[in-house]
Amino acid sequence: MGEECKGDVNGGGGHGGVVDPAAIEKLYEDVPPMPLMALNHISRLCKSVDASVRFYVKALGFVLIHRPPALDFSGAWLFNYGVGIHLVQRDDARRAADVNPGELDPMDNHISFQCEDMGAMEKRLKEMGIRYMKRTINEEEGSPIDQLFFKDPDGFMIEICNCENLELVPAGALGRLRLPRDRHNPPLRMDGAE
Repeated sequence: MGEECKGDVNGGGGHGGVVDPAAIEKLYEDVPPMPLMALNHISRLCKSVDASVRFYVKALGFVLIHRPPALDFSGAWLFNYGVGIHLVQRDDARRAADVNPGELDPMDNHISFQCEDMGAMEKRLKEMGIRYMKRTINEEEGSPIDQLFFKDPDGFMIEICNCENLELVPAGALGRLRLPRDRHNPPLRMDGAE
């Protein structure tokens, strides 16, 4: 644990190169199967939890979730699409690394949401006056991927894509993949309780 990864498992500069089977096998040496099921949530420090809640609800359709009473600090939990977003009020004691609130750079740190209707999502961003970048990649390979990039109120990058068009090809270790079935979502109470 904590060991620096040395070498190039792709065998060709790290991007799009030929996979080196020996390097891949070595990568998984002594790695037991993990009991992980899916991404549960991401957590974001916010200048304004209220502004961020409004953004994630109105721009992306997230639902506000009750937080456990033991969490006695200012924040909010949101959930939808099988993932949670936990927002925490930023203060002097909890300072997030500043993000670049300006330029939209697809290479910047970001989260990405799978989308089934890119046109509807772009329309929503326009309606809300959210500045975004639109691009299509992988057209030459016959599996075009449409992407929209924009930022939340704190300057954190968000991507919306139709990445289901891109076939994922594991670089070895196929038996290690775990795809969530119906257990990856937390239990949801549907009795209308507010």
